[in-house]
Amino acid sequence: MMENFFLVIAVALCTSLQAQQTSYKFDFGTKRTQKGYTAITADCKFDDKKGYGFTNGSTVKSVERNGNPLTGDYITSDKPFYFSVKLPEGNYDVKLVLGDAKGSSATTVRTECRRLMLENIKTTNGKFATETFTVHVKDSMIRDASGTVISQVRLKPRESEYLHWDNMLTIEFNDSLPKVCVVEITPNKAATTIFLAGNSTVVDQSREPWAAWGQIIPRFFAPGKASVANYAESGEALNSFMSARRLEKILSVMKPGDYLFIEFGHNDMKQKGEGIGPFTSYKKRLQQYISEVRKKGGIPVLVTSMHRRRFDSTGNIVNTLEEYPDAVRLTGKEENVTVIDLNAMSKVLYEAWGPTKSIKAFVHFPANTFPGQTTKLEDNTHFSTYGAYELARCIIKSIKDQNLPLAKLLRTDIPVFDPAKPLPFEQFYWPMSVFVTTTKPDGN
Repeated sequence: MMENFFLVIAVALCTSLQAQQTSYKFDFGTKRTQKGYTAITADCKFDDKKGYGFTNGSTVKSVERNGNPLTGDYITSDKPFYFSVKLPEGNYDVKLVLGDAKGSSATTVRTECRRLMLENIKTTNGKFATETFTVHVKDSMIRDASGTVISQVRLKPRESEYLHWDNMLTIEFNDSLPKVCVVEITPNKAATTIFLAGNSTVVDQSREPWAAWGQIIPRFFAPGKASVANYAESGEALNSFMSARRLEKILSVMKPGDYLFIEFGHNDMKQKGEGIGPFTSYKKRLQQYISEVRKKGGIPVLVTSMHRRRFDSTGNIVNTLEEYPDAVRLTGKEENVTVIDLNAMSKVLYEAWGPTKSIKAFVHFPANTFPGQTTKLEDNTHFSTYGAYELARCIIKSIKDQNLPLAKLLRTDIPVFDPAKPLPFEQFYWPMSVFVTTTKPDGN
């Protein structure tokens, strides 16, 4: 009865969302506004009726420089700030104008749960940068071909705090000198959607210092061409992902030519019982995912699970995933499906770091690094932002090395990457978000 009640509420919400506005032109700064744009001033807090505004306790200020109404003023802050817009589910192009007519700027942009879009965009005195990215906005409703809500993803309690199930696009403006002049949002129905199915090593981790490769790879795809839709969740295995209706949800919005990246193993290998194993239940479920994606005209891609951080006495990685990566490789061969061998690349990457330097790639922090953290954090499965970034670069390298059709959707300015020569931690730059937790994600 309770599930039916929530479904009725969901249908009503869905109806209101489908009727709402999908394109916006925002002029950030003062009330002096370019014709055709909506003024966003420092006191524009989010209002559900308006459907847009600053959220998550953002404290910002407006700066007037005069001149052009669009670039002659801007919004800034000395802390990360968040701007949210109510939008129906789908892909959107977001165009930003960043800079200052009488000063410099530096802006990093993330969306939803810390999904990286733009890195450290700098402008010099009086110059402006126009940047575009394509983002996926989702809700938890499952609809039939006519758009009628028929079911809902079974979310975990922890997901109630996520910024990607809330029927809004949330943009995080971060860095040392973020200065935002213009935000334009336009639906993009033509972009290829790259769906992600996986666990805590893939999910958009909602809070610092945790991260996963799935929230980093959007930064590498060309705007307008592709959008990364991350449906992974911590603690999931192939079967639980299906039973929570997450795969059903993906299939309900997948269009021909879209992709599904599938990376499970860490939690699957801990399951026990008759018929459970890498070449039995696990392989069978992989084949089921592949079959269902192909029925929709989609393209499945298998990703082997990366290693945990465990070294032997000689500095070599110890395999803790048993034969599960081999089962993925075999399934890919038998089903003629592309395999991105993150397991093999992570071994090279971790051994290049070694037992000591690899600590920086995982969530290892001494006590009192973060507020309320009275004990040290030591996690050899889940990644810091640095580790997640380097693993994302492994994914992109494999796409390019295999000359996959996906390679045509990548940005053209991606530096060459070699897992045997990772970026030194000292050169990695990540301005932290305001959301922090010391609670370990589900799964291990």
